[in-house]
Amino acid sequence: MRTENPTQGHGGRQLVVGAALVDDVAAPTRLLAARRTEPAELAGGWELPGGKVDPGESPLLALHREISEELGVDIVVGPAVPGPLPGTTWPLGDRYEMLVWLVEVVGGDPRPIEDHDQLRWLDRGALHDVPWLPADRPIVETIAARMHSPTPRP
Repeated sequence: MRTENPTQGHGGRQLVVGAALVDDVAAPTRLLAARRTEPAELAGGWELPGGKVDPGESPLLALHREISEELGVDIVVGPAVPGPLPGTTWPLGDRYEMLVWLVEVVGGDPRPIEDHDQLRWLDRGALHDVPWLPADRPIVETIAARMHSPTPRP
């Protein structure tokens, strides 16, 4: 799958983790988008929250830590969103590759604490209402295929 070093992906790329934060991991109808504040070349772009896997840290521990730091919530991890690279990762340029999971909040309310200044819940029809960072677009398309339409309220 990956190299023996859990912080590295293929070809020496840094491994990062991403959370496709949805309202229900079994039957998602909404996805949370987060607007970046830094670095400058990514500021204003929308992404799935997450971050780098630290040395000595497993990808799942990194996912929980990053989401707690960035959004102030506790999560339950659902199924992976498999990517096209070996080990089911997603390419993020030449330096990074990302593991992504569907996740659901089990404690707290998401708020932009670190690295983001806005959050938006998007249903399937609104997924293209924000300018996703280029590397996240194919991931969002894959998640869209898993999303359900919201059930109308009586």
